[in-house]
Formats: sequence, structure tokens, C-alpha cells
Amino acid sequence: MNAVHVWKVAFDPTNPQTIFAGTRPAALFRSTDGGNHWDKLPADMAEECPNVRIPRVTALTVDPSDHRMVWAGVEVDGVRRSRDGGETWTRVAGVNDPDIHDTAVSINGAKTVLTSTPREIFASTDGGESWRGLGVGKHFHLPYCRSLALKPDEPGVLFVATGDGALGSTGAIQRSKDGGQSWQVLSLPVEPNSPIWSFATHPANPNRILACSHYGEIFASEDAGDSWVKLRREFSEIRALAWTPN
Repeated sequence: MNAVHVWKVAFDPTNPQTIFAGTRPAALFRSTDGGNHWDKLPADMAEECPNVRIPRVTALTVDPSDHRMVWAGVEVDGVRRSRDGGETWTRVAGVNDPDIHDTAVSINGAKTVLTSTPREIFASTDGGESWRGLGVGKHFHLPYCRSLALKPDEPGVLFVATGDGALGSTGAIQRSKDGGQSWQVLSLPVEPNSPIWSFATHPANPNRILACSHYGEIFASEDAGDSWVKLRREFSEIRALAWTPN
């Protein structure tokens, strides 16, 4: 992986030594020893695509109820699904927009798979065979959607990273407490310098949520998004956050 850029990281919740990484150019890698060694996985990816020219893996999710089910999303090349822990992958049809930004799996009664695109969030309750849009463009004042996050102990609580565009100058965090039926914009201590880009959560402390802007700001909440602080440490660009489950 030395010659590629890593865009997304996901851990197996049952075994934190198993890590998945998505890159640009689009490819999937897996480590089973905590990141010391990596194997490239046999997932078919486009070499070129619209808008960004070189596709990149922007979404990786291991199903919390079935760690052999892994979801990946590619910008701009659609959704992939593995039913055997990453050994084999298939392309998933039904999402109208191939410009995938993130995926998430909610176990809230029935299992729901979510995927975000620039202007919409799609949901599937049949393992990715069919999808419906949540119509978030009608609710978000900044409609550009990036990452998704679920509260670990309340999967009906959904966070969405939004902004005014891919190269925008501001961002916001939207939260739903009812699985995406209604939304509220959360109050941040300062206006973000770019779109909110990614989240990190952890079952050990479900109320702690980390979020970052595209250009290096990190925000933290200790009460599941009701209030936030901005951390002093800033970075140049952030593509992904992940909390190691150790």
C-alpha cells in the first residue's frame, strides 16, 4: 500500500486485529494482524470514472451483527458487498447514484443498510437488493452529504456530515433520532472551515462522538451530539477517522 492513498479504514468489531482499508486508486486491502501485513482483496474496480477521474474507496463498513458481511462504496463506482469477510465481492445495483460517500449498518429492529451520495441517503432493508431515498435534500440547509455514523447503543440515532460542496467553505452535522425520518442541525462552537467529512464512534463510550472537517478541524462531543468542543490540534487534510476497538 506504500504507493497509494488510504481514504477509508474499518475494523472488524469481533476482532480488532482484522482491519480493512480502502484506497485511491480504488482497491480494498485487509490485514489480519493489526496492520503489520496487508493483502489486496479481489474486488473489481473501475480504473477511471466521472468527476474524480481516478476512483477511490470512500466507504467501508463491517456489519456489527455479522462480521462476515462487509460493505464498500467507491467514488465514483458504486457499492460492493462481501458475504465472506472480504474473500469475494459483488457489485450491488439499485443505488441510483454511483458517487458513493459512505455506508453504515443499523440494527434497529430490522437491519438497515445506509449509503450516502452527494445529495441523498439511500436505505436498504433487504441486504442491498433494493434501495429507497430518504429525501434529505428537503431537510438539510447544507445538502452535500459525506459520512454517516450511528450511535453504538442506539442505532436509530444517525449522524450525517454535510457541507456546501466537495470543495466548500463550511459544514454542519445533522442528527436524526428516528432513523432518518426527522432531522436537526447540531450547534458547533465555531463555524467549520470546510464540509464536515468523517466521524468516529466506539461502543465503550457511546456518547462520545468525534467529527472532523475536510481541512483538519476536529470536534468532540461527550453527550451524543447535544454539545461540542473544538480540539486545539488541527491537521492539513483529513479523509477518515476510526476508533480502534481494543
